[in-house]
Amino acid sequence: MIDPNDVIDLNGYPHLRYFQETLTEEEMIERSRILLEQSESRRSVREYSDKPIPYEVVENILKTASSAPSGANKQPWTFCVIKDPKIKKQIRDAAEKEEKLSYESRMSERWLKDLEPLGTDPNKPFLETAPYLIIVFKRVYEIENGEKHNNYYVNESVGLACGMLISAIHNAGLVTLTHTPSPMNFLQKILDRPDNERAFLLLPIGYPADKTYVPKITKKSTEEYIKIY
Repeated sequence: MIDPNDVIDLNGYPHLRYFQETLTEEEMIERSRILLEQSESRRSVREYSDKPIPYEVVENILKTASSAPSGANKQPWTFCVIKDPKIKKQIRDAAEKEEKLSYESRMSERWLKDLEPLGTDPNKPFLETAPYLIIVFKRVYEIENGEKHNNYYVNESVGLACGMLISAIHNAGLVTLTHTPSPMNFLQKILDRPDNERAFLLLPIGYPADKTYVPKITKKSTEEYIKIY
């Protein structure tokens, strides 16, 4: 929480007093457990219902993502929300063209082998079925008063925002998929985005189809990814 009435001056800039809610150890454990269980129930979904979603939900999700920390608070991201069926079809056609080339000639044999358990292929019908697509663009630089100014830690900042975006989607009772057709230049062209933006991630958003299946996979054990010193 922030107290707007408790302000000090640091180097000529106002700073507001911040308060963090204090929890008991029991409350911390319980809250962390609830979030863990919620997070572990999240899965990447490739089969979508076309059931509509209130735009207010999408806007709240994006506001949550935009609350992420970023280098020097530059917030170097643009979220493009696609609901027009014609544009979604353009995106699907272009994405499947790139994916077909990747599966046939760009991906190594090992990469293709690693993808087998996930059941993926070049066909991406969810790009048209999902009620919304969110295209995340990273803003490599800004133009201010005719001058170019680079942003800082752009990939790290946008990655953090995308992680919060995925969690917010799941929290709203919806599903998504991190889709990265490579290369993604076609997204910049289709959406006529400026030169300072680069496509970073494509996420369909919606409800899962009535009968949806996901791969039976496991996560690493804590011993494999937690090292205590």
